[in-house]
Amino acid sequence: MRLLLLFQVIFGLVLVNPSFGIARPVSYPGGWTLMTMNDGDKNSVHAHYSPSAKTSIGYKFEYWLDKELTLHALQINRLMKRWNRTESQGNFYIKSGVCVAYSDLGVFDNETGASAFTGIAVDWEDRRRFISYENRFTDIDGIDDFFQQSARIGWAPYQGDYGDLHTWLMLQIEHMPEANEEHTVTPLVRFFKDVHLLELGVNNHNKILFNYIFRY
Repeated sequence: MRLLLLFQVIFGLVLVNPSFGIARPVSYPGGWTLMTMNDGDKNSVHAHYSPSAKTSIGYKFEYWLDKELTLHALQINRLMKRWNRTESQGNFYIKSGVCVAYSDLGVFDNETGASAFTGIAVDWEDRRRFISYENRFTDIDGIDDFFQQSARIGWAPYQGDYGDLHTWLMLQIEHMPEANEEHTVTPLVRFFKDVHLLELGVNNHNKILFNYIFRY
């Protein structure tokens, strides 16, 4: 069964700046993270708790717009490797989930199926530059399976101090082979301060990206 092959590896995203960072798959021990991600493909909410500096576990909700597909997932993230340098950092995480999926689309209207996903992601950054890549394969038993991948590059126009408002200018490129819009390019701006992070952008299909993350 393909679902048994899906509990694998994903690389993660953590900024060097200790005031927050980005959509961190694993937080500090005892930390909670709440995030909502919204773009032209899906809307999602993810809440996770980190019992250690290397593992987080939480609930993830996703609604895929064109697929009319809802996922309720238990997601586990695992820090596999971190490369710390004096002026930069790289990270490698595992992110996988098991889900219950519900479809409203076509012949699968009102169908429910077991699901799982896994993927990989990697990032590197210093205080002015950022680059990342991630992917994910999702299998929904008897309903659908699909692959997606994305990459980002970013640049900070200034270096803020601890506690300041930090700003990043980024370009995100996404590829989803079976989607109606296979390639998506999104210029976006990221702001973060203390425990809050906000991302805003508009892609080449005139669809809005809105992401918000709160860590406590």
